[in-house]
Amino acid sequence: MAKLLHYSSLTKKFIMAIAGLFLATFLIVHLVINLFILPLTGNHVEIFEIAVHFMTSNPLIKVFEIVLFGGFIIHILYGLIVQIQNWLARPVRYKKEGYSHTSFFSKYMIHTGIIILIFLVIHFINFYFVKLGLTEAPEGPMAVAGDHDFYHMAVNLFSNTWYSVLYIVIIIILGFHLNHAFQSAFQSLGLNHSKYTPFIKAVGTIYSIVIPLGFITIPVYFLIS
Repeated sequence: MAKLLHYSSLTKKFIMAIAGLFLATFLIVHLVINLFILPLTGNHVEIFEIAVHFMTSNPLIKVFEIVLFGGFIIHILYGLIVQIQNWLARPVRYKKEGYSHTSFFSKYMIHTGIIILIFLVIHFINFYFVKLGLTEAPEGPMAVAGDHDFYHMAVNLFSNTWYSVLYIVIIIILGFHLNHAFQSAFQSLGLNHSKYTPFIKAVGTIYSIVIPLGFITIPVYFLIS
């Protein structure tokens, strides 16, 4: 760990970019599974439960789970370190800042990241820690049959108006975080060129809109149903 902390700023950003893109890929898989909470098909509950069973019992997924947690830790750790280094490099703030090409949300990536981290901890408490037997299953209108009954856990949570509203707000913040992070990740990897940077920005914008909208449809469904 000490060796990792002594990497150069560019190396930290490179590693953080790789971890971030890995997490962005995972979000797609997570969204596809979560969408089956909604009655998209007649057997949506069965499909969701099969996917959950596969994700919680397959040995390869167990290995992937470790990699995933590693990705979270690396991305969060290096994000904090790089931000602190940037603050220390310019400890004195000017009374009047000049014009900057830096977007509004790129200036507050650390703040949106911390908000997402807090919600991620809540998410783990409501699902992953239940599976480990560390916390109780969320209460609500549905009876939860065991610590792997993620479908009814999710229904109980989204049936709570305050949780659904909070979820929507956090996902919107995640969208802004993803929009800048996607583009800066490729820049950190050295893939910043006039020929394909516009394409990367376009893909990043589409991704940061479509993925959050997909997640938001779930609480919206429960709010209006």
